[in-house]
Amino acid sequence: MEVGQAVNEPRELIRHAIRGQARYLVPASLLAAVHQGCEAAVPLLIGLIVDHAIAPSSGSGLLWTLVLLVLLFALLTVSMRLGGRLVRHATQGAAHELRVRLAGRVLDTGGFGQAGARSGVLLSTATSDAGRVGMVNAAVWTSVGAVGALVVAAVILLQASLLLGLVVLLGLIPVVLLTRTISAPLVRRSGTEQAAAAHAAGVAADLVEGLRAIKGLGAELVMFRRYGHASGDARTAGIKAARLVALRSGVIILLTGVFLAVVAWLGGRLAAEGTITVGQFVTAFTLTQFLIGPFTRIAMVGTQFARARASAERIAKVLAEPPVVDGGEQGPVGGASLSLRGVTGPGLGGLDLEVGEGEFVGVVLEDLTGADTLVRCLGRQADPDSGAILLSGVPLRELDPDTVRSVVLVAAHDAVLFRGTVWENVVAVGDKAAAERALDCVDVAGTLPDGVETLVTERGRSLSGGQRQRVALARALAAESPVLVLQEPTTAVDAVTEAEIAANLRSLREGRTTIVIGTSPALLAAADRIVVVRGGSVAATGSHADLLAADDDYRELVTA
Repeated sequence: MEVGQAVNEPRELIRHAIRGQARYLVPASLLAAVHQGCEAAVPLLIGLIVDHAIAPSSGSGLLWTLVLLVLLFALLTVSMRLGGRLVRHATQGAAHELRVRLAGRVLDTGGFGQAGARSGVLLSTATSDAGRVGMVNAAVWTSVGAVGALVVAAVILLQASLLLGLVVLLGLIPVVLLTRTISAPLVRRSGTEQAAAAHAAGVAADLVEGLRAIKGLGAELVMFRRYGHASGDARTAGIKAARLVALRSGVIILLTGVFLAVVAWLGGRLAAEGTITVGQFVTAFTLTQFLIGPFTRIAMVGTQFARARASAERIAKVLAEPPVVDGGEQGPVGGASLSLRGVTGPGLGGLDLEVGEGEFVGVVLEDLTGADTLVRCLGRQADPDSGAILLSGVPLRELDPDTVRSVVLVAAHDAVLFRGTVWENVVAVGDKAAAERALDCVDVAGTLPDGVETLVTERGRSLSGGQRQRVALARALAAESPVLVLQEPTTAVDAVTEAEIAANLRSLREGRTTIVIGTSPALLAAADRIVVVRGGSVAATGSHADLLAADDDYRELVTA
């Protein structure tokens, strides 16, 4: 199953998690059966010691039975170690594959637009939910081992007494069926619990991401209470699920205990009648105690699969989310001109715009919603409600999104920096020479304590607003994209520095198509021409100086 393949059935996700790790799971399960079979054979050897060594006081009998016991423990130890390693590969491998597929879906070129999705919720799905689905391999491993133990135990008991063996085999059927019946409500409760936990994670992620804004607004107490309510809901759901698990486990243990008591009573009676030997009685009694483990593991398999299915439903929902934009099939195009024809969307009402190859154009929009829409459409994160955007005469809808983004680089106002050094952030999208030119353009290294080797924390929070914007701009410039779209790239930069950046930007982007969306006077003054958008359509065009002199609304927008 490929990374990008859509999966709508939670059961198929679980099946693939098992089938996809068969190379590890099959030998691990066989080793588990060997290990548990050896465990079940230990009571048999104890019975043999009683019958062939202790009862007749035979030294040779004691010696060979002890040698067998040592060999048996060596075999079960080796099988347990090897099986444990293999099943670890199976559980982690399945979880890893799901995490990769989730990341692939969220990062798909067609976009990810799950309504209401928070980064914390997606993080929970990609970690805990993927891990729970991967753990079905551990459930298979333990269940195969438990079955192996029961088979060996049944053979031993049948050899000693047909009646005793049949009681064990037939008594197992109602216990397993009842376990499955009791497990059914756990699927619904597990889903509620995991959804509440994911919601709490989402609230926490929002709180951390917006910490500065929250402090600036003095809303710490409000957000703390909000997270407290979400965490409380998760705790309540978890407690309810735990109560159901505890009740279910208690009932299963009670049933198992009653069943094992019957087996022990029957074995004791047969020994008293002389139908079986004292050693066989010891074997039967010890096996009765041993079978508590396999029975418990079989009972818990239903719980593990119930939780895995609830997690698989959440994963399938993310994987089945349709793309935001349709993926075209046409490959690379020649040229780097842009044409917008009758583009509509939030804040845009039939926008017509022509940007020639190598032109530096400033776009000023009265409606900030229209600016965001324009940025998203140019970056192929969304398609216009109507109208068309053409790259060198070819509609973007007909182009593969990766093709569009290889030509058109959109640097949104809220660009995110990554953990690492400033240099690592900038050079990640270009070569060394391009990164050096971009850093010289924004002249940010001198403002940082360790220059380009200054460490950047997550999302660039260790930098000031101006430093963060300049590093983000340098990263966009380092890509040397044929078409570069910048949205308000210098709003946190002082006027003097902004003027220097504008002059450097003009020189660095000479011959390449550049669009600046914003109201920065310095950047607009460096543009070849300005397009003013009011009411969602073009209201005026001209140079920055001409518009300042002739258009009062424009002057108010860029000098406010």
